[in-house]
Amino acid sequence: MYGFRKPFTSASFEGVTFMGISYKVVLVISQVLGYCVSKFYGIRFIAGMRPERRVGFIALLIGTGWISLLLFALVPVPYNFVFMFVNGLPLGMVWGLVFSYVEGRRVTELMGAVLASSFVFSSGLAKTVGKKLLNHGVSEFWMPFFAGTIFLGPALISTWLLNQTPPPTSEDIAERTVRRTMDRDERRAFLRKFGVALIPVVGAYVMLTILRDFTEDFANELWTETGYKNNAEVFAGTSTIVSVIVLAAIGGFFLIRNNYRAFQLNNFIIIGGFLLAAGSTFSYHLHLISPVVWMVMASAGLYLGYVPYNCFYFERMLPAYHVPGNVGFLIYTADAFGYLGTVLFLVVKELVKINYSWVEFFTWLFYITSVSGILLVLWSYNLYGNIYRKQYLPHSDVENCSDNKNRQPEEIAG
Repeated sequence: MYGFRKPFTSASFEGVTFMGISYKVVLVISQVLGYCVSKFYGIRFIAGMRPERRVGFIALLIGTGWISLLLFALVPVPYNFVFMFVNGLPLGMVWGLVFSYVEGRRVTELMGAVLASSFVFSSGLAKTVGKKLLNHGVSEFWMPFFAGTIFLGPALISTWLLNQTPPPTSEDIAERTVRRTMDRDERRAFLRKFGVALIPVVGAYVMLTILRDFTEDFANELWTETGYKNNAEVFAGTSTIVSVIVLAAIGGFFLIRNNYRAFQLNNFIIIGGFLLAAGSTFSYHLHLISPVVWMVMASAGLYLGYVPYNCFYFERMLPAYHVPGNVGFLIYTADAFGYLGTVLFLVVKELVKINYSWVEFFTWLFYITSVSGILLVLWSYNLYGNIYRKQYLPHSDVENCSDNKNRQPEEIAG
């Protein structure tokens, strides 16, 4: 899917503006806005998706994203930015459909870690393919379509393979709760119970989404400024290292059987990611590390915060609090506000004219995100702990939970 979303960001579209705004920024805003609309619609769409319909929708959504890139190439500038918005609409649904195949299993974290590492890697690979096409003379406007064409066959084959995934076993369901569609009343009941505690979670995720989108969409400008203008391999090279770091750090998460303990442990991984991002940025500011090392370590920290919210956090929340439902509803609730934050931040960045380099911009973005994110994570940790203690610890049957047999309440509280 990233082969249809990210290649255009490896271009700069220099000399092209629309209403006084850099055309690269216009395209990024358009696609992210489409993604944002998709995520809000996906709150209901993904939560209610029946398993037998997933494979057809994935193929349809990816195909629509590919055709939109053809129209982007054919329609004259500047009116073709509309098709970058159209591109974001279908592609924003794909992650929720893909993850629904692997949620609710005893090894979901292991599969989720591989999935998350793949989208770290694939973003860099997509931009490397795009940069190579540009270096071989393909125009900036046709490059996204041709890059998507390269990925079309593998995308369809992978979708077919994904659809061969067997459903969760009875042991999976016993340990991770049953995963099912959620209607409007069930979604409202969930929000009445957990809505307040979700506020800092969504807030931290908004910060991470803004940082992630800027790091990915304007990586070309940052690498150009730090001396890697025509280096196509730097995108895939750095993202490969980041994906390996993330996979190594969180790949064994599935070994933690206690759902509540694993759920709360997510918070410390996320905080560690924020500290790594801020610490590596400070080291680069002191000229202790190179630009490549800085971006690898800061990006690794970013994804150590971002990936748990996309894979592990809500996956363990549902069984920890014995909630039947699906992760897609929660991920898309957070995603919707995350991408809305990115759109608003992009617009404000263009309206407030301040002279700064990309290095300075990313430096302060890492600092502000890290400090704010840590405070929000600590707040959510406390809120969810209070809910758990009030709901489960006073009851004598807490020891009978499927994942807490033979444990005392104090052990469950962790």
